[in-house]
Amino acid sequence: MKKWTFLFAFVFVTTTVLGQAKKVELEEIWNGTFRTQRMDVLRSMKSGKQYTVLNTNRNLGSSSIDKYDYKTLEKIETIVSSGGDIPRFTSYEFSDDESRVILATEVEPIFRRSRLGVYYVYDINGKGITKIAEQKIQEPELSPDGTKVAYAFENNLYTLDLATKKVTQLTNDGNYGTIINGITDWVYEEEFGFVQAFEWNSNGTKIAFIRFDETDVPQFSMDVYGKNLYPFQHEFKYPKAGEANAKVSLHLYDVSTQQTASVDLGESYYIPRIKWMNDPNYLSVQTMNRHQDHLKLHEVNAKDNTVSLLVEEKDDAYVDIHDNLTFLSDDSFIWTSEKDGYNHLYLHGQDGKLMNQITKGPWEVTKYYGYDQNKDRIYYQSVENGSINRDIYSVSSGGKNKKRLSSKTGNNAAAFSADYSYFINTFSSATTPPEYTLHNASNGKLVKSIQNNEALLTKLKAYEIVPKEFSTIAVNGNDLNMWMLKPANFDASKKYPLLLFQYSGPGSQQVANRWMGGNDYWHQLLTSEGYIVACVDGRGTGLKGRDFKKITQKELGKFEVEDQIEAARKLSELAYIDEDRTGIWGWSYGGFMSTNCLLKGNDVFETAIAVAPVTSWRFYDTIYTERYMQTPQENASGYDDNSPFNYPELLKGNYLLVHGSGDDNVHVQNSMRMIEALIQANKKFEWAIYPDRNHGIYGGNTRLHLYNKMTNFIKTKL
Repeated sequence: MKKWTFLFAFVFVTTTVLGQAKKVELEEIWNGTFRTQRMDVLRSMKSGKQYTVLNTNRNLGSSSIDKYDYKTLEKIETIVSSGGDIPRFTSYEFSDDESRVILATEVEPIFRRSRLGVYYVYDINGKGITKIAEQKIQEPELSPDGTKVAYAFENNLYTLDLATKKVTQLTNDGNYGTIINGITDWVYEEEFGFVQAFEWNSNGTKIAFIRFDETDVPQFSMDVYGKNLYPFQHEFKYPKAGEANAKVSLHLYDVSTQQTASVDLGESYYIPRIKWMNDPNYLSVQTMNRHQDHLKLHEVNAKDNTVSLLVEEKDDAYVDIHDNLTFLSDDSFIWTSEKDGYNHLYLHGQDGKLMNQITKGPWEVTKYYGYDQNKDRIYYQSVENGSINRDIYSVSSGGKNKKRLSSKTGNNAAAFSADYSYFINTFSSATTPPEYTLHNASNGKLVKSIQNNEALLTKLKAYEIVPKEFSTIAVNGNDLNMWMLKPANFDASKKYPLLLFQYSGPGSQQVANRWMGGNDYWHQLLTSEGYIVACVDGRGTGLKGRDFKKITQKELGKFEVEDQIEAARKLSELAYIDEDRTGIWGWSYGGFMSTNCLLKGNDVFETAIAVAPVTSWRFYDTIYTERYMQTPQENASGYDDNSPFNYPELLKGNYLLVHGSGDDNVHVQNSMRMIEALIQANKKFEWAIYPDRNHGIYGGNTRLHLYNKMTNFIKTKL
């Protein structure tokens, strides 16, 4: 008996006769044909009665911050719009008292999250506009009262007094490649997920910041070809697994005395988060050891810089960093932890002592939204309604009287008003593009629809879009989530080639009941060419508990590969799957996986595509890699036994390897080593390098060219 079970299938309702339906074309995927309408940069005003949205007109090149009433959804006013002395802006941020707003213009990326830009402060009451600096700067932040702005420029911190226009330099030792003040280095940005490493306290009297000393971090360089006669090398500090990280330290700057003091945090290898409490004299700081299996939450008394321990978390594998720490009015706090086997909410007192576990059950809290102290209601998102879905809930701080506030099955996300009277729900599913609705926060009742993508759904009725069938498949003792796409004219008596798509990285999820992205449209194109496309989330992926996620510890690429090979083997047993035409593809971690699957599963897979793959974890960064693998010095076999360039002789099928030469994340070195190994093993394969393109491999016609190449490869090789 075949051990796989269908849960449900989503079906598009269409009036189009199948034979007349248009097929998705590659150009349409990347030219905006299927773009969804969204609410950009949504912010709730402090009153809880209004919210703001960034509205842009691409044709006119204009932008505005518009204020709307929650109750009526009617536009109340335009706070500021581009024109005259105000250039077009692409983002905005209010001061805590909402008297001023920072406008971002001329923004250019540095790495994945970091940006340089020309920033302005707009005085909402006085209607005046002030350019913060003539140069492009980073991460400007207004003081709570809106009178000053702190920012980073060339690795140093500065403040601007908006009344006097006086600029004060807080640090003087910043230098490219050695010292960074208040801005994270490459690896913190990429793996701890933040760039701004400084923060005002609640009354604007102090600024806490992290200092990075990169002196001992090895330098990485990559050639930039550009359009010049001679290429040049782009160099930056990148700590590969087992190598030296930046030395980090915590500092407090006193605005009135203009003095900076350092804080002794003891043996602290990483400082992944800082956050001021409501009391302006107290700062919370999270520190971790190098293995990232021991986290400490500290309290720093900013009056004398003494440090005390609030919470300590240990795990046999690793402790996840999150942004769910929230201080209540008395500085008791809410915190999330996996210590009972699933990610749940906990309430702690001011002194850090556990008061109670708020949520419980064999499911995960996926987002914490906030706490209404007046009503004693905590708001959060979770997968209680199945791990492929997201729903919004409220519960008391004691864990009682839980209410489900979302009603539709799929992916629900909420943006609450400041007073928790309303929330704007963003919903999507495999059949419903994003729709925005206003709800009463007390019971989840729909108040009014705000925006939907009916126009896109209407457009898609003319296309050959097939349903994404969700199911589970029993593999290696686990019921794994799966989706499958079958050709529109599917005939169970025929045999079809199978292409698996996956990512498979720790804590990730690809099998989710949410709206389509670019890869989904490409998969639709492939099904119209007669392919079955499927995706399986194997062991190591997220939202099924700690043990399921962390089983891959010290063995990245072992259990995940075993699950993909076995899933493909089981699917090949289906009467309508051609067992001699099985392929797999993936990007980044997914490329690492597809390469390993083709080699180690060469009796199952005939074809694989790997885009920007890791081919040895020795080449990847410290924070990500050592979190799951420890160091190469401690776990050499874990690194090498699953590095595909160590066994190129196993290649039997068709292999396409693609990388961008300007990838600052997964360096092209990974593919070059794989290419050399395959050449020396005298193996036939295809490869492509996209000049100067980063990990996303985009820009101009690059993405279209890439997907044309992959499409042709699939059509000729699978």
